[in-house]
Amino acid sequence: MNDTIVTVVGNVADDPRRKTTQNGAVTNFRMASTARRFDAATQTYVDSGTFWVDVECWNTLGGNVSASVSKGDPVIVRGTLTTHSWDSDTGRRSKPQIKAFEVGHDLTRGRAVFRRDRSERALERTDGVDTATGELHPQADEPAQEYPSSEELRAGRDYVGEGETLTSAEDPDLSQEPANA
Repeated sequence: MNDTIVTVVGNVADDPRRKTTQNGAVTNFRMASTARRFDAATQTYVDSGTFWVDVECWNTLGGNVSASVSKGDPVIVRGTLTTHSWDSDTGRRSKPQIKAFEVGHDLTRGRAVFRRDRSERALERTDGVDTATGELHPQADEPAQEYPSSEELRAGRDYVGEGETLTSAEDPDLSQEPANA
């Protein structure tokens, strides 16, 4: 299969819409990606054309997107690019569409606090997302969790918990990689 895999960086153009179909739950939103370039003559950045694309997110990804993403958020979307076609009164029409594998906030433009699903069982449920409204509700079997404050994030607090890095800088497995010849 020759799928066209793309990564698009842009802004969410409308609030995600979540609905349940016979194939599972899906969340859709429209995204705008505007290219910018530096104009040396005017010493300013100039916007080029805007690429508009519909994004569809299925099942667990869709639940997480509807609970985490809203209109205006800067996002990065990776998925399969297709063309959605239909017949209208004015003839055949089409528009680009991405079936997303991954959606995330663009952290070059802001901060986010990530909340990991706690168990494999969490992956099978709706992750606390009301499928009708898209609102996040805490799960009854999930303990309340405190998140770091903005001040703690600004202070450079990288790890929550034991206070240790993932690997010690003295670890013998961190030998230097050979340089390319």
